[in-house]
Amino acid sequence: MPQRRSHIAPSAVESELAAALTALREAVDAPTEFSPEAMAEAESATAPETDLDLRDVPFVTLDPLGAKDLDQAMHLARRGSGFEVRYAIADVPAFVAPGGAVDAAARERGQTLYAADGSIPLHPRALSEDRASLLPEQDRPALVWTFDLDDAGVVSEFRLERALIRSRAQLDYVSAQEALDRGEESPLSLLPVIGGLRQELEVQRGGASLNLPDSEVVQRDDGTYGIDRQHPLPLEDWNAQLSLMTGMAAASLMIDAKVGVLRTMPEPDERAFTAFRLQTEALGRPWKDGEYGAYLRSLDRDDPLTQPVLEAAASLFRGAGYVTFDGSVPADIEQAAIAAPYAHATAPLRRLVDRWALAICLAVSRGEVVPTWARESLDELPALMQESGQRASRLNADTVNRVEAALLTPLVGSVVEATIIEVREDRATIQIAEPAVAASAPLPTGAKPGDTVSLRLVRADIGKGEVEFAEADAAVAGR
Repeated sequence: MPQRRSHIAPSAVESELAAALTALREAVDAPTEFSPEAMAEAESATAPETDLDLRDVPFVTLDPLGAKDLDQAMHLARRGSGFEVRYAIADVPAFVAPGGAVDAAARERGQTLYAADGSIPLHPRALSEDRASLLPEQDRPALVWTFDLDDAGVVSEFRLERALIRSRAQLDYVSAQEALDRGEESPLSLLPVIGGLRQELEVQRGGASLNLPDSEVVQRDDGTYGIDRQHPLPLEDWNAQLSLMTGMAAASLMIDAKVGVLRTMPEPDERAFTAFRLQTEALGRPWKDGEYGAYLRSLDRDDPLTQPVLEAAASLFRGAGYVTFDGSVPADIEQAAIAAPYAHATAPLRRLVDRWALAICLAVSRGEVVPTWARESLDELPALMQESGQRASRLNADTVNRVEAALLTPLVGSVVEATIIEVREDRATIQIAEPAVAASAPLPTGAKPGDTVSLRLVRADIGKGEVEFAEADAAVAGR
């Protein structure tokens, strides 16, 4: 599906938005600066001793254009009738001293926060964008997962080792996808094959991927802001399968050792399924038979009603959290959307919990005792990650709301056409096509999900990120 962009032209509105976003960033309820001790510790960090030298392996990274905090690098190869996947993860556990200033700062933050005008990193940039980042043409320590896959993409064997690597290239999603589409030879030529096989295995497990369009606030070269909304590229989905495979392997190691931290999510209950079925029927895309994962995968991404269906499906993917254990494995350990036990273990530069998972997995792989620092602090992780997740969600929502208010400001007093995505009592979630904005509005008389309605924009408050609509015409404009 083509990318949709909403753009704010330079004006007094833009100046007001810039001030609102600056104020929002300053009001973030998390530390935005690092202590002198943490900065000094990060800047003096040195590469650890590694178990083996894999600098002859031509790893590459794949990230958004311009990224500097590079967590993963990959190398894909055929092995007989199957494949070998090497997935290298930044060796953050080796750089962060337990109980040190960087460790304390990371626990305060929980994860990297992404604001419209830049990021608030989990670690000092001397680590996250330099010494520990898997930058191209730099020798870097990494925790390397090596997977042997058969011709169906099933993992027959895997191992985890601490190694020295050297990435050959920093690839970005868009350029790499275009190269694959042109049929060019690429270090990622096997990614569609391996990723596709792993997607089939997900289907067989009963897993489901929403693949909702990304909503990203971006600052353009001319200093203006806008919102880009686009479905993930196929390359992103295939790459995600490698991360999922690694997270499942990490979970299996920790479960076997009876110590670790897993990412869990309960299966939706019947009430959620019933509500979702009703929404799909109201949208004219009824889910009748089969698993919900298969239904979601069957949707036509070029159908304008697919997005409202996927938005409705988000209600099925709630309740995700973390569970820790030491000595015995909890009964409920599955991540329902993946349909398997799973752990976050591939983004340690940007997410706190991954450092624990990786440290535990490395010890288990080596037959060593799990580090005391990791064991003793396991119980703290769920609360730390929940707090940071809520903080990130608030920042993202508040940022998008302010940009959307700015996008709509020129239309105050005008009548706009909108599609109803969801209905809750007397309120509706609406989607405006141009500018591409989702908002809450009064439910017009007789309207239902999937209907197109006419609404008058009464107010747009950029500073508060609020917009207000009123019913312009009680009649439904059409479906």
